[in-house]
Amino acid sequence: MTGLHSGRAGSVRPDLFRILGVAWVVSGGLVAAATGPLRLEHGSWAAAYQVLVAGVAQNAFGAAQSALAPQRPTSRIVAAELAAWNVGSAAVIGGTVVRTPLIVDAGGLLLVVALALLIRTVRGKGEGPQWALWTYRILLVVILISIPIGLTLAHLRAT
Repeated sequence: MTGLHSGRAGSVRPDLFRILGVAWVVSGGLVAAATGPLRLEHGSWAAAYQVLVAGVAQNAFGAAQSALAPQRPTSRIVAAELAAWNVGSAAVIGGTVVRTPLIVDAGGLLLVVALALLIRTVRGKGEGPQWALWTYRILLVVILISIPIGLTLAHLRAT
C-alpha cells in the first residue's frame, strides 16, 4: 500500500517523510563531497544542515507522528507539514549561502509553522508510551527554541 496512511487507525505512513528525509541526507552527502574540495565557505554547514535538520529530523518526525498521533492527521495537514519543513529548510540553506538573512527568516518562519503543526498533530493523550510522547514533544520544542538562535546567527554572519 502506498500513500500517506497505514492500515492502523491513528497513524500516518511515514513514506513521504522518509523519502524526502533520505533525499536530504543523500543531497547533504553530495554537497559535502563537492564543497569540501572546492573549499566553499558554507559547504560543511550546508551539508550538516541538510543531513541532520532537513533529513534525519524529517525521518524522525514521520516515524514519531505515525506511532504517537492519537488520530490520523489529514493528508492536507501532512502535506502542509512536509511543504513547510522542506521549503523552509531550502530557504534557510539558500539564504545562508547567499547571505540574505530575510530569506533565512522566511525559512525559519516556515520551520516554525511545520513544528507547530507537528506539535498539534501529536496532542492530547496520544498513542504509545507516555515517555515517548513527551520525549517527542520536548524535542520539537527544543528545535523550535533553536530557530531564533539560528536566525540571529544568520543575521550576524551576513554583516
